Amino acid sequence: MSKLEPGVKAPEFKLPDSEGNMVSLDDFRGSRVVVYFYPKDATPGCTTEACQFNDHLDEFKQAGITILGISPDSGQSHQRFSEKYGLAIKLLSDVERKTMKAYGAFGTKTMYGKQTEGVIRSTFLIGPDGTVEKAWYNVKADGHASKVLEIAQKSS
Repeated sequence: MSKLEPGVKAPEFKLPDSEGNMVSLDDFRGSRVVVYFYPKDATPGCTTEACQFNDHLDEFKQAGITILGISPDSGQSHQRFSEKYGLAIKLLSDVERKTMKAYGAFGTKTMYGKQTEGVIRSTFLIGPDGTVEKAWYNVKADGHASKVLEIAQKSS
């Protein structure tokens, strides 16, 4: 699994949102976007992370940044997750995990001392030209959204 480094072109993607509309990275050309990958809707860590990104949504918008969450869950799962927790961030489905793999956000990881294959909680700040400004791998869910916001505001 290769990790993306700042300065490289972010891999293009086209994935469905919770309503089935196709969303691509190219849709955001000219503005900044945070793309974060998470394992599963409505699990404790993923809920914490999504809610914290959602809590800072206005601040991200003021900085001209869109938030996109990507997991292998279905659009229906994303709808239930968003409704249950009042999420206004756009959630995309990468059922085949192709985008996750392109970003280095899927592969071998260690959980509870065991090696498994799965989603590696990762976040990317992508600039208006489509290049990676900052990449975070193996992030801790709690408090991560504030760190991303802080760095995004400093670098804008």
